[in-house]
Amino acid sequence: MSVHLIGGGATTVADAPLYAPFVAEALLRAGDVGRERPRIAVISLHPEAAEKAAALGELLTQAGAGSAIEVHLTAGRHGEPIGLDALASVDGIAVGGGIVEDVRAGLEPVFGELRRLVAGGVPYLGVSAGAMIAAEGSFGGGSRIGGVVVSPEDPGEPGDELEIERGIGLVDVAIEVHVAERGMLSRLVAAVESGMVAGGLGIDERTALIVSDGGVRVEGKGSVWRVLPAEGGVLVSTIGG
Repeated sequence: MSVHLIGGGATTVADAPLYAPFVAEALLRAGDVGRERPRIAVISLHPEAAEKAAALGELLTQAGAGSAIEVHLTAGRHGEPIGLDALASVDGIAVGGGIVEDVRAGLEPVFGELRRLVAGGVPYLGVSAGAMIAAEGSFGGGSRIGGVVVSPEDPGEPGDELEIERGIGLVDVAIEVHVAERGMLSRLVAAVESGMVAGGLGIDERTALIVSDGGVRVEGKGSVWRVLPAEGGVLVSTIGG
């Protein structure tokens, strides 16, 4: 099964087709284990978690195109880690956006279980922060490296240094999101050039990167930006778009 990473912004019913490949894999997984309806864990650690979890669940239902699915909603609270019960007997796992440090901290106690489930054939969907934490090394929210501004700063938190924290480890390169829309390619380039990460992929909004044993593919309206170290700097290219 695959890891589906969406760069954010895909929040309306019109965006449902972007989620359809994930739901299709959950349907296949359910059939493999003898369930008629796939059970999908929908986890939000957003400041408005209950509303966001419900909205993501509705998008997945729309993406099913008439196929009956069961969404199990978990609205996390700040400072309270997600428990294993949120992942029990599921055929797909969907993690929404929010403040990336909070999403990572809330799911960290179940990182091992997430890896075990995905390795066993359960597809993973991460949106925005949920995509960022899928990496082995997860970007935080900082906009500076060594005191130098490398991306647009949050007016409420200027001067924050970019930090790399342990992620789930479903993909082996760093993941950046909202790339074209928020000018985040420069942060990814700077992180690779500085050696903070060995390489990275940046995903535009309304764009999905799907990683499977068969390779990678891109769905949606934008591009996925690949940044790799090169002699004297970095090499930037795009996948899709």
